[in-house]
Amino acid sequence: MKLDHIQVDTLVVGAGQAGIAMSEHLTTVGISHIVIEKNRIAEAWRSRRWDSLVANGPCWHDRFPNMQFDADQDSFIHHDQVAEYFENYANRFNAPVETGVEVLKAYKNKNKKGFTVETTEGIIQTQRIVVATGAFQKAIIPSIAPQQPDFYQIHSDQYRNPQDLPEGNVLVIGSGSSGVQIADEINRSGRKVYLSVGPHERPPRKYRNRDNVWWLGVLGGWDYMKSDNSPLKGLAVSGARGGVSIDFRNLAHEGITLLGMTKSFEGNKIYFQDDLQKNLKDGDQSLVEFLDSADEYVRQNELNLPLDPKAREITPDPLCVTDPILELDLKQANITTVIWASGFGFDYGWLEVNAFNEQGRPVHKQGISNERGVYFLGLPYLTGRGSSFIWGVWHDAKQIADHIQIQRSYFDYQTSQDSLDHTA
Repeated sequence: MKLDHIQVDTLVVGAGQAGIAMSEHLTTVGISHIVIEKNRIAEAWRSRRWDSLVANGPCWHDRFPNMQFDADQDSFIHHDQVAEYFENYANRFNAPVETGVEVLKAYKNKNKKGFTVETTEGIIQTQRIVVATGAFQKAIIPSIAPQQPDFYQIHSDQYRNPQDLPEGNVLVIGSGSSGVQIADEINRSGRKVYLSVGPHERPPRKYRNRDNVWWLGVLGGWDYMKSDNSPLKGLAVSGARGGVSIDFRNLAHEGITLLGMTKSFEGNKIYFQDDLQKNLKDGDQSLVEFLDSADEYVRQNELNLPLDPKAREITPDPLCVTDPILELDLKQANITTVIWASGFGFDYGWLEVNAFNEQGRPVHKQGISNERGVYFLGLPYLTGRGSSFIWGVWHDAKQIADHIQIQRSYFDYQTSQDSLDHTA
């Protein structure tokens, strides 16, 4: 579809889970809009995931409210099925999605309302822009990484399977969900794996016959708002192999060599912080606090949920923890691949509006930006911990659609005097 010089009330940029949720709610309240997507619907779920990845939560929970997955509701859905789910969902309400359209530039109009959006398919005039490009826009590899390494170095965003990696041993840097799952998969393939572990939380996958997502719901964990200054810890939780609780010491006993946080690269040497024991103990403490809160909830609400004493068992420290490795020689350790599971950053170079701070991060309150008419959706902690999850983004999108509808009603308001002035 040629989009040149069309006008629309609201333009949604991005047709992933955020964009599809936004389109549904705008459709419900009758606001004309278009969703543009430079690739395909839910492209990140299709091509920016490793081959075996499944959703991190069971599908009874990680979905939109109005449509279930066609699967066992306690299962963890493969990423290809998630992409198919969003495409089918969009078709249910004929979402006005235009794929293969990339935004080149968007800016506020001078001396008139609205915004001009330049795309590869023409220029769009719109009163509002909803930025639904999500939380995983640009893979970030820290500055300590070698600029021209003589080994294979990738971000977790580029990892697909163990067979694609060069022969030799592998160092995975990062103790969040991606790093843990990738390290475990490569280790199970028969490769030697080193895992650099930073500060993290490791909630149980399941406790007292309830999944972690259920506990977060009843304990208020999904409503948690991270302050701007608080560090973002890795969340070690996995849906792999039917859903398992992560215990780094168990990974070590299964063959993975644990290391502290990666400090620096110097020639063939890699240096690590002497913080492995502390990071593991802090992770243990977060687990115990979680279990204590869950037990108290059961007691107060007189729930008949089975006891689960094994959840509190701490595996004995392996040798790599009691006698931590602080430096590695890449050649001697035969490490030929380094995978950075180091997170993602934003990429808003196309959006030329007054909605960012000095670091280029969006300035907003629950998705409503400093630039009136510009909204952000799908960002971590937009309204709470659930904002970058499938179900959470649906609810955030509803709030933004309601806000747009309210603003439209103010704009359309007229008094009886206004009518007299127009007829005078």
